[in-house]
Amino acid sequence: MTVDEELESLDDLLRRLKVEYDVFFGGGSRKQPTDLEWRVQALMKKFSDTQRLTFAQRFKYNAMAQRYAIFSELWRQKLRIKEEGYRRPEDAALSIQGLRTEQERAAAHALRAKTAADLPETFVIDCGDVDREAEKVRLLFEAMMQAKKRSGEANPSGRFDGFLAFIKFKTEQLRQKFHCERVQYRVELRDHRVHLAARATQ
Repeated sequence: MTVDEELESLDDLLRRLKVEYDVFFGGGSRKQPTDLEWRVQALMKKFSDTQRLTFAQRFKYNAMAQRYAIFSELWRQKLRIKEEGYRRPEDAALSIQGLRTEQERAAAHALRAKTAADLPETFVIDCGDVDREAEKVRLLFEAMMQAKKRSGEANPSGRFDGFLAFIKFKTEQLRQKFHCERVQYRVELRDHRVHLAARATQ
C-alpha cells in the first residue's frame, strides 16, 4: 500500500473505532474494541515521524492524531464511569450518554477551532465518495472560510450543508466526465483572492 492508501485506511479505522466505542458504551456490545484500537495505535506510531510525509500527508495525519487524542480521553473517562459506577445520585444524570452528547460536542467544536487555526494558505484534499468523506469536505469548507478571512472579506458567509451538496455534485460530474475515481480540490489564496480549483485524479 502507498502512504496515501495507508492514511485512508487509518481514517477508516478511526471512524470504525468511534462507532464501536459508541456501541460499547451504549450497551450494544459487552466487548471493548481493544483489537481495533491496537491497530489504530500501530498505524499512528508508524506515521508519528512525519518528516518522511509530504505536507498534505502530514496535515492529514496531524488532524487524525488530534481527533484520536480528543476521543481517547473521552473514552478513558467513560470507562472509568462504567467501571466505578455512579457515586452520587446526580452523577447518573450525566451517564455514559451524557458524556457522549455533551463532551463530544465540546470536543468536536474544539477540534474544528484548532484545525481551522492551523489550516495553511494552500489546502488540498481529494474525494471519491463524498458521503463517506464528509469530514474532508468540512476541512475544505473551513479552509475556504479561513482563506476568505485572510483575504480581508468582511464576515464571509456560507453554509456547510450547501457546500457539501455542491462538492458532491461537482465530484460526480467530474468523475463521469473524465472516468476517474477521485477529484482533487485545492483552496488557494493568491493576490488576496480566494480560488477553489477542482481536477480529476486517478
